[in-house]
Amino acid sequence: MTAIHDALSIPGLETVYDALATAIDQAGVEKSELFLVKLALLNANSLADPAVFADHIARALKNL
Repeated sequence: MTAIHDALSIPGLETVYDALATAIDQAGVEKSELFLVKLALLNANSLADPAVFADHIARALKNL
């Protein structure tokens, strides 16, 4: 399985993290889960590779 896109830099990851945190706050407690599912599906569609998305799920579940 190879990466489709180049990895983000640390500043890029910080920008994404800040945008995600702000969006979760905007969605509110009641809608944050729905927002995250919608975001995940949009990103899965952008990846266009179910195996890569499944790998991302497994990696995100580690060390929770």
